[in-house]
Amino acid sequence: MSQYWSSLVHRLTPYVPGEQPKLPNLVKLNTNENPYPPSPRAVAAIRDELGENGEFLRLYPDPTGHRLKEAVAAHYAGDGIEPSNVFVGNGSDEVLAHVFQALLKHDAPLLFPDITYSFYPVYCGLYGVDYETVPLDEDFAIRVEDYARPNGGIIFPNPNAPTGRALPLAAIERLLAANAQSVVVIDEAYVDFGGESAIALVNRHANLLVVHTLSKSRSLAGLRVGYAVGHADLIEALERVKDSFNSYPLDRLAIAGAVAAMDDRAHFESTRRAVIASREALNGELRALGFDVLPSAANFVFARHPRHDAARLAAALRERSIIVRHFRQPRIDQFLRITIGTDAQCRELATALRTILANLDAP
Repeated sequence: MSQYWSSLVHRLTPYVPGEQPKLPNLVKLNTNENPYPPSPRAVAAIRDELGENGEFLRLYPDPTGHRLKEAVAAHYAGDGIEPSNVFVGNGSDEVLAHVFQALLKHDAPLLFPDITYSFYPVYCGLYGVDYETVPLDEDFAIRVEDYARPNGGIIFPNPNAPTGRALPLAAIERLLAANAQSVVVIDEAYVDFGGESAIALVNRHANLLVVHTLSKSRSLAGLRVGYAVGHADLIEALERVKDSFNSYPLDRLAIAGAVAAMDDRAHFESTRRAVIASREALNGELRALGFDVLPSAANFVFARHPRHDAARLAAALRERSIIVRHFRQPRIDQFLRITIGTDAQCRELATALRTILANLDAP
């Protein structure tokens, strides 16, 4: 029935999300989900928001998400953030979609790394945004000087995905100063696991927009909440697109849970520190097994073994009900992206890899 498709749909190459397999005794380390539950306060707030017999679900949510904007602004009050600096949406992917339409569609091409979040070229295809990719260096790091060329905007994750490498704020500030005539979007989905947030720079650079998600460090991937922080003029552009698309992107339960999660700093700190500690322990295990592991400031590691094919290792792990992510993409097809799970899951992964490598190395 594809004869009914528009020409745009025929041209699209959709994003491929991480697999959600249904295997017995699964150790799921492929989609960068947090291994720990969300804040108990968030769960309680969601229950309360239902009302008796779910009575509040008959009412529309606040179309502005103002309570959540206030909670985000309060979290970053030390950086001078006000609710007028905050935009909220149905996951950071929706926020990014509005960013591409509102701020990144210009005559000059959008710039982003050649190895990065694979939704960026998908959005470019969907919204007709011209783009150019900028190669990472030989160590898979972003060089800000490579972006000193005409552009209609710049976007990249920091830490980058899937590499996990992070740029320091000083490098981001150099990039902002060198590109003052275009918007620079920093996608900080993983920043809470060891990076430095560029939100601290928002009030010094009107061309900076920082995008966050509550899916990772606040364990709310199933709730779908994201936000952006930037100059009020950038936020207004996003609001105009949102109100031309869907005035109610966040439901009542999502707003209530997200507000409580933002307010519960103790739970946020304890779980993110646990993930960081597990990541460093897993790094040591992988290096002891002969893997090359890139420096990571995210809740995953990006690793390759110099003697063994990554696809073969991923398949062998899958036979043991351990799922990691393998990208069949030039330059990184020998890497595995491994989500940081609980300590028990990381030990199970390391034990499985030790057995797999011993079998492969056996004469």
